[in-house]
Amino acid sequence: MTDRHPTRSPSGSRPSPHPEPSASLHPRYDDGLGDRLALSATARRGVHTRTDGIPTQLAERARHGGFGVDRIPLESLAGWSFAPHTGNLAHHSGRFFSVEGMRADVEDDALHSWQQPIIRQPEVGILGLLAKELDGVLHFLMQAKMEPGNPGLVQLSPTVQATRSNYTKVHRGAGVPYIEYFTGPQAAHRRVIADVLQSEQGSWFFHKSNRNIVVETHAEVPLHGGFLWLTLGQLNELLHHDNVISMDSRSVLACLPFDDGDTVALHADTALLSWITEQRSRHRVHSELMPLASISGWTRDKWSITHREDRYFQVVGVSVQAGNREVPQWSQPLLAPVGTGVAAFLIRRFDGVVHVLARAGAEGGLLGTVELGPTVQCTPGNYAHLPPEQQPLFLDTVLSAATADIRYEAVLSEEGGRFLHACSRYLIIEGDTETAPAIPPEGFAWVSAGQLTFLARHSHYLNVQARSLLACLRASALAKNARSA
Repeated sequence: MTDRHPTRSPSGSRPSPHPEPSASLHPRYDDGLGDRLALSATARRGVHTRTDGIPTQLAERARHGGFGVDRIPLESLAGWSFAPHTGNLAHHSGRFFSVEGMRADVEDDALHSWQQPIIRQPEVGILGLLAKELDGVLHFLMQAKMEPGNPGLVQLSPTVQATRSNYTKVHRGAGVPYIEYFTGPQAAHRRVIADVLQSEQGSWFFHKSNRNIVVETHAEVPLHGGFLWLTLGQLNELLHHDNVISMDSRSVLACLPFDDGDTVALHADTALLSWITEQRSRHRVHSELMPLASISGWTRDKWSITHREDRYFQVVGVSVQAGNREVPQWSQPLLAPVGTGVAAFLIRRFDGVVHVLARAGAEGGLLGTVELGPTVQCTPGNYAHLPPEQQPLFLDTVLSAATADIRYEAVLSEEGGRFLHACSRYLIIEGDTETAPAIPPEGFAWVSAGQLTFLARHSHYLNVQARSLLACLRASALAKNARSA
């Protein structure tokens, strides 16, 4: 009698009709990548471009690039309108972004409730940095990019800085250069160095994340106008200039997997992660969108939406001319902060290891409850009317710091595609036992430079201001351990 059952393997399972392809294992970590990044960070000269001339080149490009940004009434925004029932300000395509209302309740030791306009942009954008080894040193392809909200208009942005609407051509404009290295078939022919979802400003965006990705290619890369290859050493030098390296570039650079060499810290990694989890557990954050027309405390006129006490920010309209962008002319709303902000890390060396004093901050627009931010992150003018006990902790320490204690200082702008001249003083300040106690107040923790790098490789641990400061920390060389100090 013929056996009608297929032959089974000794384990009793059916054999596959298709032989399994041979699998190859890969190292979980690239031991050489840290050394290559460190070499690039020490290279102050690039193959193609001198560092000292770049700020002047950016200024020349802004002057002669045919760019223009003019304030216009909100009602004059082409392609944008206020919805009749909600008052939300949105594009007629239903894409890009909208300005809506948000109601937020944040509870820790007390309950804080407020309403505000906020940008809703549910798309996950790409902030992509292309790397290539030139003459044995990693270089990164930067873009001299015009954004309407940038002070000076042109700053160094990542290779690709695009929303999904941009790179799928909803605007019917030109394609995004080099997008093929990050999406599509060409993306298979590159090596991923970093790839992580990170939050945007939780005070101004509602649940917004971007994909921060760095890839390396060995292929020949055609160099388009406005792009240039720079080493990390050159980028670190440029981070000491005001408004040269864009926020998006700083965010991506912070995600690079440096080997900072920390083997010890005040708190073990597990204890630090437990502390962050505890902070997330004890903060109750409830935020929801609401009609823009219904928010309290804000008024709308022909030119702007403004807080009744002229604090925080305004929503304004601009008309833009930019001949080298995917679309040469458009108009859009922007958020325009009232006053210059401060984002500062207090630092101390414990047994020679640099630590920063990070604050677990809850912001209404964050996707999670809490992310680690700078020691101080605020616009001082928004608190000027309050008594000292209601001022942000350590604000006075930061504002009164002696010049000798300031290890890094530059005025850097936030994302120029959504914010108009949103600038903050970014500071790294050396503290002592009096100004920066080893046992900090509730909600603060000492985090080593290496632990910051570790956290930046994972989603939603460091907010965008902390990521900027991490890039600045590396640029200041403070991240390097100095046990002889």
